[in-house]
Amino acid sequence: MLSKLNVEGRAWLDRRAKKKLAGVLLIGLLATALALPASGVPKDRGPARVESGLLKHVSQSVATRYFIEHPDQAPSDLQSRFSSLNEAAERASGAAVGPGAVVSKLFNKDIFGLPQNEESVSACVNRPRVVLGSTNDYRGLLDPQGNFTGWHLSTNAGRSVRNEGLLPPVAIGGNQVPSGGDPVDVLAENCSAAFASSLNYDPVDPFHNANGIGLYRSTPTRLANCPGGAAPSCWPVRRAVATAEPGHFLDKEWFDYGRSGSAGNVVWAVFADFAIDDAAPLGFTGAEIKAVRCDAHLNACTEQILISGDDLDTQFADVTIAPDGRTYVSWTEIEGELEGTAQTFTHKLRVAPPGSTDFGPTRVVFRETRAIPFGGSLHANDFRVATYPKNEVADHNGDNRVYLTWEACRARLLDTICEEPEIKLTYSDNDGRTWTRPKTVSAGGDNYFPTIAADPSGNRVAVAYFTNRRDAIFDNRQDVELATLTEGATVTNRQYVTPLSNESEADPLLGGFFIGDYIEVFAHNGVVYTHFNANYRNIKLLGEGFPVPQQDNYLDRRKL
Repeated sequence: MLSKLNVEGRAWLDRRAKKKLAGVLLIGLLATALALPASGVPKDRGPARVESGLLKHVSQSVATRYFIEHPDQAPSDLQSRFSSLNEAAERASGAAVGPGAVVSKLFNKDIFGLPQNEESVSACVNRPRVVLGSTNDYRGLLDPQGNFTGWHLSTNAGRSVRNEGLLPPVAIGGNQVPSGGDPVDVLAENCSAAFASSLNYDPVDPFHNANGIGLYRSTPTRLANCPGGAAPSCWPVRRAVATAEPGHFLDKEWFDYGRSGSAGNVVWAVFADFAIDDAAPLGFTGAEIKAVRCDAHLNACTEQILISGDDLDTQFADVTIAPDGRTYVSWTEIEGELEGTAQTFTHKLRVAPPGSTDFGPTRVVFRETRAIPFGGSLHANDFRVATYPKNEVADHNGDNRVYLTWEACRARLLDTICEEPEIKLTYSDNDGRTWTRPKTVSAGGDNYFPTIAADPSGNRVAVAYFTNRRDAIFDNRQDVELATLTEGATVTNRQYVTPLSNESEADPLLGGFFIGDYIEVFAHNGVVYTHFNANYRNIKLLGEGFPVPQQDNYLDRRKL
């Protein structure tokens, strides 16, 4: 008989989905049901092999899901783990699974020991006790629909999780396509609405079947009281706001919600559009940055708007709706990846006036010759990492100041091995026409995954990032550091968010392969939330073996 904790854990799954699960081997579901179209006709297993260059460039959540479906194409040290994963998940579906030890700042109710990573976070400005986080949630492997984007709601300022679940599928071309990671969430200031986004694709063959960018709308009250799991009632409004043309894959979305002039409250979403070519050396021939704008209820959206112009190879779009309604989109042009030479990342920006969908000229922010390249690595860690810039906009003396932060190597060996990356930051007071000389925010050691938020109440800026500085010998174990900056980008304080250094390779399923592509920080009224992942909790993986450290998402709340 299942324990009370196990029963509560299984209530996390959609109750209707559980009925489908009964009597069906999960290994079969993971192989076929995750890729079923609305008609119920199974799809094929996809191409014989996807080029590694494509899997290194697209979102790692997509690559990881693909490797789980095709273990023979995973990195060699993960092939046996992924091959056995389906069988272990099947056994866990019928056995009691203990809860594991509760750890301070833990921000999920996972009893299965499956990973969570790639964190986003938002809070209601006028009701700051309401906090919404989102993750790549590997409990999606237990969901018959294959949904993989998790959400986690707190109503007590992040001290505990009130309810959580998975974003349900969206309709694309007659198919119900599951959520597939790359989570982003935003709460309206007055808590009247909750928004989330996800990549939506077929995990068996992401690059040749229906895929798109899903946007979701709900309310914190509904999320607090809905069944959780993948129940559609938790997110009653959901749609694919952009869908891929045949031979394309939409990737690495980001979005923002806010008031934009005469358009009123809107949602802007940005993403990369990959041109897939199985015969190309990297599996793709280029990628463009595009955007869509939707009304606040997601009833109507624009057509896809090309942002990146003539740039051939791009990634890492970000969007911010400024306090005065202007819309800022940043992205990175990659030189050298398609050519097979040393990579240079050129960060760029375009701005649209309040209420408008017409963007001004492209502004070059900075040409980074020591970026962490696609296919590169840190000198003492194994997880996927690449230079990923993030922007933020704050009011400054009645006008906008736009910030951009990113990581860059102090030395880049053999054009791929990154030593002692540092966090850089620059800003512009004239919509990107000119920029300050980049400042270094970090304080030595290896630093990566920067995230930035401006606190309008105190004219302060929060920048958080992973740092390996406390591991003075090996530069391997990581902490999350929070830096407080003035509007002029002067660091006034640094705090460790993590209680002790984390061993990023400790997760029994992922090892050191993947910790996400980003974390996120949210700041307002002198309080800052930082959502990150670490391996602090000991729990059995799918109820088997011994309790060992495994990857979870954690939420820290403190004074800025």
